[in-house]
Order: sequence, then structure tokens, then C-alpha cells
Amino acid sequence: MNVFTDLADFTLRQAESAQRGVGSLFESRLRLGVTGLNTAGKTVFITSLLANLLQRGRMTLLSAEGEGRIEAAMLRPQPDPEIPRFEFEEHIAALSGPDPKWPESTRRISEVRLSLRYRRKGFFGGLSESLTGPGILHLDIVDYPGEWLLDLPLIDKDWATWSAASLEQARYPERAAHSGPFLAWADALDAEADTDEMVAKEGARLFAAYLAKARGAGLTAVSPGRFLMPGDLEGSPALTFAPVVGTGGLAKLMAERYEAYKRVVVKPFFRDHFTKIDRQIVLVDALDAIDSGPRAIGDLKQALTDILGCFRHGENGWLAPLLGRRIDRLLFAATKSDHIHHSQHQRLEDVLRALLRDSVEAAAYRGAKVEAMAIAALRATVEQTITQGGETLDCVRGRDPETGEEVVVYPGTLPADASEIVRAAHDRQAGWLSDDYAVMRFAPPVLSGRTGYGPPHLRLDRAADFLIGDRLE
Repeated sequence: MNVFTDLADFTLRQAESAQRGVGSLFESRLRLGVTGLNTAGKTVFITSLLANLLQRGRMTLLSAEGEGRIEAAMLRPQPDPEIPRFEFEEHIAALSGPDPKWPESTRRISEVRLSLRYRRKGFFGGLSESLTGPGILHLDIVDYPGEWLLDLPLIDKDWATWSAASLEQARYPERAAHSGPFLAWADALDAEADTDEMVAKEGARLFAAYLAKARGAGLTAVSPGRFLMPGDLEGSPALTFAPVVGTGGLAKLMAERYEAYKRVVVKPFFRDHFTKIDRQIVLVDALDAIDSGPRAIGDLKQALTDILGCFRHGENGWLAPLLGRRIDRLLFAATKSDHIHHSQHQRLEDVLRALLRDSVEAAAYRGAKVEAMAIAALRATVEQTITQGGETLDCVRGRDPETGEEVVVYPGTLPADASEIVRAAHDRQAGWLSDDYAVMRFAPPVLSGRTGYGPPHLRLDRAADFLIGDRLE
């Protein structure tokens, strides 16, 4: 009797193993690139997205969750051992403590894998599930430092073009206050000077200092990115150059090092990471740029246009493994929308669409599905209406970043006509359209820790549905 029992157990185990083996062939993988520029909130976005996919009580607009088809989610070992793991546990701990803190900004490439087990949709989905088991989606999220993205346009620029454009840009009114010492050095330089390592080092130092000041002032189109985040390249010849005009030995040395920078830094970054992306979200701190005025908006528009021109968009077919992946869904997200009242969110989306119209149309023309929305990956405020001087004001309430005390802020209103913002940015006006809007910083909220619910957010579930929803059907 035991012989037959053992044989039956063995047969059952073999059948289950075979089913798991067949099922693994149908497990899918999706690489999501999270990109953006300084202060856009990439680290907070990834942390909140992971937390809300692990505890999905607030993700009802993710269609598979709303339909009750997601059975489980768990973090898994990442597939690329040479890439550092995204420090999810550290970041969520910083946001979840009694005195929550915003996590550190992205300083390097990182990656994390979240696997979702789900029931397939429809009759044929149920039929295939009986043969292969539940659907499995391995979501690989890759985080890129925003500063490095700004290097991508350099791939197609030769030295002379980049150098002339960089010198012209340094003279823009919004940059003159930061570029003075570097421009003084460049203007005093002998155009036909011989090679001099000390002169090259001084030029690189002044150029890097100017870029750092420009970024600190809220400007976006700041490149080369590794001048701001050198890492293990600090002090290397590949970072010891600056834009100059001339044909002498020093100019030739600078040109050689510029080409070395592209060869050592930019091209490997593009080849090893960007060509492997399936879906992409571009996070934009449009509210901060609006608050800084038309010149900052113009700077942001130029940066986004240049960056997005380097991506390959379009449908992924069966030849993708041979020809390289293409980004088939692209989401532009205006972050920190919780800093303004919901009545202003449509205007914020309109501003984003107006800024990115050319880039969005180009991506859509190549076959990619494109969307823009206002989100808050971690909602730091609640809305409140107050009456002041007989006027009703739509306000937001959140924690003051200095004191931790709750404050009520009237952020004002965004322009009703988004095209006004684009025109003002194009004309590089000095002032802003009005004083009706002002940005406010908030500390993270004290989270309640409600079982089954991730951190509060605005439209994170809608963003997730656009980015991965079709892969959970």
C-alpha cells in the first residue's frame, strides 16, 4: 500500500513541477525607467509605488487591483547583480517614523524587482491559467540620477557645437549671476594657447562651480551631469575640460577630453541602461519652475526636449530582442500636486502638456502611447477651505518643514491659459505673469500605519495603471 502511495505522491510532485516549469515560461518581465530632473521626487515616487503595490488598499484605480485579480506581491532579488539595489527599506523607514524625513536624492543608478501574482482576465485567461498557473509579472524598476539624463544629448554633439552652445548659454540673463568667474576665465583665455594642465584644471573647476550654482538656483538644463556628481571619476581627465573657443593646443586637449567623457560616461550609460527600458515615467517639478518664473520654465522645457529626443519610442514586437527594446508607453507626471488645491490640478496638467507638446507629438508619432497627469506619490497635505475678508479661499494644510507644526497655506492659482506660460518662457521674460501663485514646502506627513494600506497619494494608482495595467490582464 505504501508503495502505491509513494508512487502517487511522486507522480503528483512531478506533475506540479512540470506545471511550474511551463508556467515560468509564461512569466513576463517589464523594465520601468523612472527618470526626472532635480527635485522632481524620483526616490519618493519609487518608494511609495513599491509600498502601495505591496499593500494595495489605496490602489483601486489600478485595474487589476480594482477587479480583485492581484493575489500577491513581494520584493525579489534583482536580476542585475552589478547594479546597486534601490534602498526601499531605508527610505520607507525614513518616511514612516514618528518624525518622518524626506529621503536622500538619487546619487547613482539603482534597481529593484517587485513580482506580482495575478489572475488572468477573461475566458481565455482562465483557460491558460489552468495550464500554466497564475500570471506572474516581474516589475524591474530602474532609478536614474536626473543629472545624468542631461548628458544624453551630448551623444550627437561634436566638440565645437557643444562648446559654442555652452558659452552662449552661460551668458543667458538667468545664468549670468552664476557664470561670472567662469566667463571671466574663458574671455581672458588665449584662443591659441598651448596645452597647460593647470589652466585646464582651473577652467574645469570654474565651469563645475558655475553648473552647481545654476542648479542650486533652480535651473534645469545643467550639463555635463558628472561635473555635479563625479563619483569615482572625480579628478580624472574625463572631467577636466570646459568649453573654450580656439584651435590651439589647449582647445585640442579640451576637445579630446570631451570626446573621452562621451566615450567613457555617456555612451555606456545609454547603451547599458536606456536601450533596455520598456516603459518610462518622466517626473517634472513643474510647480517649482512656475514659481521661479518664465526663464526657469524655458530652461525646463529645453532640458526635457533635449532629453526626450534621445529616447527610442514605439511598439515592442517579436523582433525587440534583436533590434533592442523601444519605449512603448511614456508618462509625464507633474509631481507634488498635493501642494495646490485639486481645483488647480487640471491647469497644472495643461501647463505640462503645453511645455512638452513637441516631444509628446514626436513620441506618439513613433507609436508610443503618451499620457500626462498631475500626481503626488506621497500626499503631504489635506485640503481646507477658509473665508478671509469675505472671500472663500481653497487652501492646503500640511506640516511646516522647519517646525513640524501644521500650517494652512493658500497657494494661489495657476494661469488659466497654459499657452501664456509657454510664450513667456519663449520670450525669456524677466518677471512672471502675476503674483497669484507661490510655492510652499511641506514636511512628510505622519503616516497612520493602517493595515493593508500604503502611503497616501494622489493618482499614483492611475499612473501605475497606465504604466503596467495592460501587463496584468
